[in-house]
Amino acid sequence: MISVEYCQLFARYNRWMNERLFAAAGELDDAERKRDRQAFFGSLHRTLNHLVWADRTWLGRFTAQEYAVAAYGANLFDDFETLARERELTDTRILGYCGALTTDALAATLAYRNSAGGARRAPLWIAISHYFNHQTNHRAQALTLLTQMGKDVGPTDLMALPGVVRVDD
Repeated sequence: MISVEYCQLFARYNRWMNERLFAAAGELDDAERKRDRQAFFGSLHRTLNHLVWADRTWLGRFTAQEYAVAAYGANLFDDFETLARERELTDTRILGYCGALTTDALAATLAYRNSAGGARRAPLWIAISHYFNHQTNHRAQALTLLTQMGKDVGPTDLMALPGVVRVDD
């Protein structure tokens, strides 16, 4: 089973990477962000939208406060500044949720409905592991799109997250 500390670390990593992704995406004009590049969600903008949608959907399941918005694949925020602001708010909620987690909560069973309405059950620690893995998967897609557009966000490894590695001289 994963630990509370693991969740808190990945919540920090998620925010750090999103800040870097959005900074690079913000250097592009709207047409470039929204251009269909044959990615899984088409454009960089739609990929970033999906991340917000999925993060809020899963966070709603974790907190029993369902995120009842557009269906899977919907473009939530057409305006990039709004999308960036909503990303920041979502990351703050993720940090808060992970900051309040307990070992007992991680061991409990999460009951939820998937996007198609089917009833599902899984240990919370597995659902949260999926959550962080899903974020990494789609951020990697966004990073690929940014790289193809000539943008470099710098190191993306967890070990590059400030405060993770101590440097001994």
